[in-house]
Amino acid sequence: AMNDWAPIAKEYDPLKAGSIDGTDEEPHDRAIWRAMLARYVPNKGVTGDPHLTLFVARLNLQTTEEKLKEVFSRYGDIRKIRLVRDLVTGFSKGYAFIEYKEERALLKAHRDANRLVIDQHEIFVDFELERTLKGWIPRRLGGGFGGKKESGQLRFGGRDRPFRKPINLPNVKNDVYGEGSAEKRNWSREGTRDWRTRDRDHERSRDKRWPERERSWTWGESERDSKEERSRGRERKDRDR
Repeated sequence: AMNDWAPIAKEYDPLKAGSIDGTDEEPHDRAIWRAMLARYVPNKGVTGDPHLTLFVARLNLQTTEEKLKEVFSRYGDIRKIRLVRDLVTGFSKGYAFIEYKEERALLKAHRDANRLVIDQHEIFVDFELERTLKGWIPRRLGGGFGGKKESGQLRFGGRDRPFRKPINLPNVKNDVYGEGSAEKRNWSREGTRDWRTRDRDHERSRDKRWPERERSWTWGESERDSKEERSRGRERKDRDR
């Protein structure tokens, strides 16, 4: 039933996450198979309220807990910061979890901190999904959201890369895009805007290329025309003789 379709996943399904519009019926890569077969249980060692926790990714590997505290405390009082580090080396893995004391601070940070530049890196911010999204499978097991085309592991249904609307979708109510809070509606719109602007940019670049092609065609045609004129001139001279 496509009537409950939304650009942001409400429940994690590896098969849907591997599909640009959430309509695929067959897994198309091994990572999806791996995620479908995984029996993942959220980490019991993680403490704190998941509904007050912010996920912060794409951090500069040099960014410290102190820097994160300095930046994110402007949105409200922080209860705890956990910068995820490699167990062996102790180096940052480039992502962190920030637990706030109030939901108001969490929503403000979610709205305003996304794409903020910290230590020359544009960061990505979302709500914590591991303990809040039913069926969540982490990226290391073939799940997650996002990814690069080159890796063959693109995932959809998250803030950064929402599902695209299927072509055969029947008419649905507008509020389906963001059931729940106004915040959720905002971030679903944000994601769809990314797609539209990318398509628009592609159209513009294609329009820029057209005049060049036309110029090359007209140049070729004019050259051919001038050759024909020269040959006609020679024929007239021969006749006059």
